[in-house]
Amino acid sequence: MSARYASIGVVGAGAWGTALANASARAGREVVLWGRDRDLVAAMARTRSNPAHLPGVVLADTVRPTADLSVLAGMDAILLVVPAQASRPVAAELAPHLAAGTPVVTCAKGIERGTSLFMTQVLSEACPQAVPAILSGPSFAADVAAGLPTAVTLACRDLGVAEALAAALGSSSFRLYHSADVRGVEIGGAAKNVLAIAAGIVGGRKLGASAGAALIARGFAELMRFGKAYGAKAETLTGLSGLGDLILTCSTAQSRNYALGLSLGQDEGLHPPGKLAEGALTASVLVAMAQARGVDMPIARAVEAVLAGRSDIEQAIGSLLARPQKAEA
Repeated sequence: MSARYASIGVVGAGAWGTALANASARAGREVVLWGRDRDLVAAMARTRSNPAHLPGVVLADTVRPTADLSVLAGMDAILLVVPAQASRPVAAELAPHLAAGTPVVTCAKGIERGTSLFMTQVLSEACPQAVPAILSGPSFAADVAAGLPTAVTLACRDLGVAEALAAALGSSSFRLYHSADVRGVEIGGAAKNVLAIAAGIVGGRKLGASAGAALIARGFAELMRFGKAYGAKAETLTGLSGLGDLILTCSTAQSRNYALGLSLGQDEGLHPPGKLAEGALTASVLVAMAQARGVDMPIARAVEAVLAGRSDIEQAIGSLLARPQKAEA
């Protein structure tokens, strides 16, 4: 076991936070899992499970649930596992308990509304003494918690920190690739959620596998254009946190964003009960940022128009099909 980053604090006791706590324990780390809901935390400590968010999964023996954020003081590294739009207030609440130079790894996939900041930029403002990093890639909480084979990317501008964290959190079933391309990893995670809603709409409308494949391919072209405009490396976008995550989330209703699109495509409305689809909150800021730099993202734009109520499904599909034919690029 790597001696570096021997203790890991996980902030957020939802499905993904619980899964990453188990994965960190499986890697031999000492883990403290923080949740705001004291009743939930007490139940997790008593039953060693999290039925509200991850039913059927047993919490690892070395994971210690707590509702006291100060318990995370002194942990070697922190995984911030809360929704993108909640990241700033939770990170600010965490900040007084952090030692200078502590890595904080955001595990959210989105862009902050109102500021158009990526997740590590939010961390830099809310926790200025921390070393910001990001973990993203094709992964479902249930798979990771159960120890099924999964591979993701962990990025930090300090490549040595990224490499050490990847070594500390990785195991035989949870493989982490390290990178210094923080922006590329952030963009892949944020953009693919919006595109997955479009894929769900295609599925809900029963437009066929051919249309689904075309949607993924053209959606990836949009992701690449946006990434290039905002400084991402092409090899990152074609890797796990870009293309890999896009394929996963555009392929199954296990993805909350795909499930939302599926619901829209079947005329069942927004937001399956109790499920947060990050893409629904990212769409407007993603499209605005694309427009600001002249990036053409017709699929993302169509999703945003549907979510905002400016277009119905048939109009959105019609507008995409009516686009002028051109050379593939």
